[in-house]
Amino acid sequence: MQLVDSHCHLDYEGLARDLDAVVARARQAGVCRMVTISNQRSAWPGVVRIAERYEDIWCTIGVHPHHAGEEGLIEPDDLVEAARHPRVAGIGESGLDYHYENAPRDAQFESFAAHIKASRHTGLPLVVHSRDADRDMAQTLEDAWREGPFPGVLHCFTGGGELAERALAIGFYISLAGILTFRSAGALREVARMVPMDRLLVETDAPFLAPVPNRGKRNEPAFVRHTLAALAGVKEVSEEHMAARTTANFHALFSRIPEPGSGTLAA
Repeated sequence: MQLVDSHCHLDYEGLARDLDAVVARARQAGVCRMVTISNQRSAWPGVVRIAERYEDIWCTIGVHPHHAGEEGLIEPDDLVEAARHPRVAGIGESGLDYHYENAPRDAQFESFAAHIKASRHTGLPLVVHSRDADRDMAQTLEDAWREGPFPGVLHCFTGGGELAERALAIGFYISLAGILTFRSAGALREVARMVPMDRLLVETDAPFLAPVPNRGKRNEPAFVRHTLAALAGVKEVSEEHMAARTTANFHALFSRIPEPGSGTLAA
């Protein structure tokens, strides 16, 4: 099986200091593509270096809502310029997080709007973080979509069915992380059942949220196979079928990333 980890943080301490071994274990588990996500502007050079170092890793450029406004207001042009690098495959992660309120909501909205504009301009997918903000997130995405379409994914989805349905209606993908394997995640599994097969992705969000049977440990891309197995069970298909489907979806969304064996790896 060829698996993908559509969202991980390989520059974070713990993974970064053991990165060769982390990548080797991922490859051994069948993970053929990984996307390492930036959360702060100051982290952009680091994630690009990681993507340049490994032929099966790409990166994104963005500012997490926790850091919105922290390093100065991000401008769409800044994102567009940084995204010219051939190893940058997406814009984000950005979005809205009302759980921790680490940044003022107006700063989160301003930052998110800049990321949406950059996604629309570049055609690169928008990687969206949404926590405890379902209503505002759905409305913001719909309003922005009416101004012009853009591709995107709601990563590590933990929202309700209405947010999923409204995001799917504008062409978004839904990505599921290790939370899907938790005993308490019955409501999330119900949402996963209603998402069409051609809109599903899997991820680790490593080093966070390790799936069962590794819950409580440091997460890493190799563990995405456990989330994929859980999703296959929810959808009542084989793991092989789910791996093929989510990998195809990944390449449909992250169009800058070539499929293995295509002979078009970026330098």
